[in-house]
Amino acid sequence: MTDVSRRSLSALIACAALLPGVAQSQTRPDTRAMTCVEASALVARAGAIVLSTGPVTYARFVRDGGFCPLPETTQPSWEITRDDPKCFVGYVCRDKFNEGQGRD
Repeated sequence: MTDVSRRSLSALIACAALLPGVAQSQTRPDTRAMTCVEASALVARAGAIVLSTGPVTYARFVRDGGFCPLPETTQPSWEITRDDPKCFVGYVCRDKFNEGQGRD
């Protein structure tokens, strides 16, 4: 193996080693750390966003039904925020033909 090949391989290994750390360092916004106004404004501004709702829970919230795949529709969602235990942050997408039933 030549010196150039070794350096290229070393650089590739170093980059690959950094990737898991980059993915782990990205955290989702947490509804519990925001005010109700901040959380609902974030959903409205983003259109669709995944937010943490607890230590190990998260959900995808949408501004309106245009962000839900067919045949899903919107369902209002209230979450805990820093200043409101029942804040309307936006909607979640639910299958309109199988309401209340889990997906297979």
